[in-house]
Amino acid sequence: MSQHVIDAVRDLLPTFRERADEAERLRVVPEASIKDLEATGFFRLLQPRRFDGLESDPLDFYTCVRDIASACGSTGWVSSVIGVHPWQVALFADEAQQAVWGSDTSTRLSSSYAPTGKAVLTDGGYTLSGKWSFSSGCDHATWVLLGGLVFNADGQVVDFKTFMIPRDKYQIIDVWNVVGLRGTGSNDILVEDVFVPEAFTLSMSDTGRCVGPGQEQNTSNLYKLPFHSIFTSTITTPIVGMAMGAYAEHVEMQQKRVRAAYLGEKASLDPFSAVRIARASSEIDAAWALLTNNIREEQALVEKGEKIPLALRLKVRRDQVIGTERAIEAIDALFEASGGRALAEGTYLQRAWRDAHAGRVHAANDPERALQMFGAAEFGHKVDPGMY
Repeated sequence: MSQHVIDAVRDLLPTFRERADEAERLRVVPEASIKDLEATGFFRLLQPRRFDGLESDPLDFYTCVRDIASACGSTGWVSSVIGVHPWQVALFADEAQQAVWGSDTSTRLSSSYAPTGKAVLTDGGYTLSGKWSFSSGCDHATWVLLGGLVFNADGQVVDFKTFMIPRDKYQIIDVWNVVGLRGTGSNDILVEDVFVPEAFTLSMSDTGRCVGPGQEQNTSNLYKLPFHSIFTSTITTPIVGMAMGAYAEHVEMQQKRVRAAYLGEKASLDPFSAVRIARASSEIDAAWALLTNNIREEQALVEKGEKIPLALRLKVRRDQVIGTERAIEAIDALFEASGGRALAEGTYLQRAWRDAHAGRVHAANDPERALQMFGAAEFGHKVDPGMY
């Protein structure tokens, strides 16, 4: 069902490569690239059918993201983050879904999930205030999803929720001056005493149990998968794509490269160069294979109406963070073996090196925390499933 989207996205890859320098210069993905992606149906891949979405296999979505990132890391990152949000909106109450898509099914949302804001219980909802960082692609969105801790009248934390806010209720603060993922426009979001109705919130305790009020209308098995499996894979996939793009450029460069320091030897004839690309390609393949196989395993259980066990959800996170590490290690090895020409502005390899390391610092790629949770569960200790 989604092959036409995958094919259309692949047709755009040369264009995204050509615009990569422009994205870095603008510090945001060019509007033309967003429009091109919109025309392919990419942003509708995880959107409910009742709002003109495709309700596609999430692996079709990840395949598109991987390919986009292989051409431009920033475009891949933004497409992944913006493109996954329809999946979560589908879990909100119908009132919120209608507000987002009722009059325009092409509406896009950005996000910042870290609970850096404060929400206070009020009649019918919450009063939300705070500043959130790293809202990638926010300039291309008219709503935002924000994480926040909920406090009662006594000042005690009673919940951790995602709050859905329309564009006229928040400010974008331009702070994105960075060396990696420079084209993502990951600016700050400022909210000051905004009332958020209950229907426009989603509890992380619910998503941790793979439930949400929107499942009443959106009955597809797509919306029964774990939040943290879907969203953390969304962060690793573009980094795997960057590694694939770096690999392709490295191989092409080495086929043309003559090593002056080694009496004019062709780099492609160097046996050590051959070993390096063999190792790098294996790391990239392993990262992708584990990510896709784990999602497939979760899907199979959902199809059978079975609960996804905590052990599998933790395995998804284990392989997701290690997948990021594998991809970055491959990029590092290729970059180190590419010679001085890889340093030139405009080469994919140096940009992938910067972008991948920038993506590594995302909270979803914190390896120690995810690996500790997996190990603790293996030893029989209690683990909070709400966070994984």
